[in-house]
Amino acid sequence: MGEQTRTAPYGSWPSPVTAALAAAHDGHPDWVGFVGDEIWWTEPRPAEGGRRALVRRRADGAEETVLPAPWNVRSRVVEYGGRPWTGVVADGRPLVVFAHFADQRLYRCQPGAEPVPLTPVSPVGGGLRWAEPRVDLARGEVWCVLEEHTGDGPDDVRRVLAAVPLDGSAAADRAAVRELAPPRHRFVTGARLSPDGRRAAWIGWDHPRMPWDGTELLVADVTGDGRLTGVRTVAGGPDESVCQAEWSPDGRLLYASDRGGWWQLYRDGTLLCPREEEFGGPLWQLGLRWFAPLDNGLLAVLHGRGPAALGILDPETGEIVDAAGPWTECAPTLAVHGQRVVTVGAGPHTGYEVVELDTVTGRARVAGARHRDPVDPAYYPRPEVRTFAGPGGREVHAHVYPPHHPARTAPDGERPPYVIWAHGGPTSRSPLVLDLTIAYFTSRGIGVAEVNYGGSTGYGRAYRERLRERWGVVDVEDCAAVARALAAEGTADPARLAVRGGSAGGWTAAASLTTTDVYACGTIRYPVLDLTAWGPGETHDFESRYLESLIGPLAEVPDRYAERSPITHADRLTVPFLLLQGLDDVICPPAQCERLLARTAGRGVPHAYLTFEGEGHGFRRADTMIRALEAELSLYTQVFGLDPAPSVPKLELSS
Repeated sequence: MGEQTRTAPYGSWPSPVTAALAAAHDGHPDWVGFVGDEIWWTEPRPAEGGRRALVRRRADGAEETVLPAPWNVRSRVVEYGGRPWTGVVADGRPLVVFAHFADQRLYRCQPGAEPVPLTPVSPVGGGLRWAEPRVDLARGEVWCVLEEHTGDGPDDVRRVLAAVPLDGSAAADRAAVRELAPPRHRFVTGARLSPDGRRAAWIGWDHPRMPWDGTELLVADVTGDGRLTGVRTVAGGPDESVCQAEWSPDGRLLYASDRGGWWQLYRDGTLLCPREEEFGGPLWQLGLRWFAPLDNGLLAVLHGRGPAALGILDPETGEIVDAAGPWTECAPTLAVHGQRVVTVGAGPHTGYEVVELDTVTGRARVAGARHRDPVDPAYYPRPEVRTFAGPGGREVHAHVYPPHHPARTAPDGERPPYVIWAHGGPTSRSPLVLDLTIAYFTSRGIGVAEVNYGGSTGYGRAYRERLRERWGVVDVEDCAAVARALAAEGTADPARLAVRGGSAGGWTAAASLTTTDVYACGTIRYPVLDLTAWGPGETHDFESRYLESLIGPLAEVPDRYAERSPITHADRLTVPFLLLQGLDDVICPPAQCERLLARTAGRGVPHAYLTFEGEGHGFRRADTMIRALEAELSLYTQVFGLDPAPSVPKLELSS
């Protein structure tokens, strides 16, 4: 018999969703692939220092961790990383090549044996980094993207397609690494070989463009000795983003381009499906895959407006048949083997799982990292997909998670507190999936609204470009519009609204606190705060010119950089706030937070600043996530006048 429903104020409801539980389920499996008939992937281990483990699903269905701690299968190329591993069957046994996070070397490994290094450690700058490895047994090489740091500055870097000997002869000799073609672009993705091995295709782009602004699709001939010659551009440009390229089984070039306003699929330049949906996305990491060709000519695709579902596209008819199941949102990782398709999927009531689709039977099933409810699902949030009206009547997409508890209800007339979540990127999107961090708040009686503000992906190029030169304006306005609408309709208490975000979302949270009067407090996680100190030489190379599209060219609008920065308006920051920062963050360094604190010192604004050693951009360790989440709840408890849970430590606020 269930617990009897009781009346209790919002924010005071008891919940089995603890910070430790949320931390244990943070992150999701990724980088799926086939090694022979087996499905392999990486998955997070927050309790093991945040490492990424490599996991295989054996023929008998058992899951096995391939490499013990402290092996950490993760690349640092462009800091956000890329596909860090690949595998083949050699002499009847799996042969795996992977990048180890600690030293960024490539290693060769066969299960049961100690990994053998394939690449050297560079004494220069950030060293040698590798992504998108692909084993070529015939040549005895691994083809991959090499990111080579040539000095100590973040801009001292070159990227090139390279081949690493499998025999380990380059482990102490950089000269033994073979470059496949002279550097042509600042950024490149891994090469895809045509079925006959005679052509290769890859994507390149240059500053100041980001890959979602404009890229070039390149094709080259492959010589008998494995060099790339006759490089030519076949698609893309300054205002066309090609985000993925593959070859069909019959040797035709497939790619996803947004030339028509949406990332749609093309085959040798011909549009395959005219739907106004996204069949691609922002290339934040090298090796992301939104489509994969099958041997029979069909295409496995991730597609949709907002959430990306798994489907099978017939390129001859343009028809799509979606996989049945609870997985309404798929991560951009795909692998195919024969007629089998593997991806990582989730839904509003299901965490991310490794999902396999048999295209012959049409049956989809969980193949690994199966979701298991850690608490009674009655405590899960129940999201509402909403579209709000922003300034000028523009559409603003959001996911609203009202407070929800199976045995608690609020007193009549009480409106709940709400936290507005701004996602990072900002060229990104909040997925509609089960998130125990959201459940941590909603099950206690605090609502959450994730805002996919203008600039978010998943809704076409025009929606994405609303943020062009208007970062700190459109994102702030759209978040505020959602907050005000929730208050106006009686869903939220207008006096108990908060804003939170990390990275670019931290910027939006800080800008919201300094330019609006909507919020009673805010949580700012590893943020950008000072644009004048976030550019070439001050942040990592990948995003060092990002502000030219988000704010405008510095030489043309220098005053805008200071005017938009939250640090410039620190005197307007009058409500309590929490700053959370990793001390090893090279993307948004701690100095950004320290400058804000210096500007607010002595002004009597209650705040807390928590830093975490060993954490970079985004938190990965369980103890960090627990501390951060409990501190955030304590902030809201104090500011909103809620009854604190006895198990949550009180956050000490300084003035």
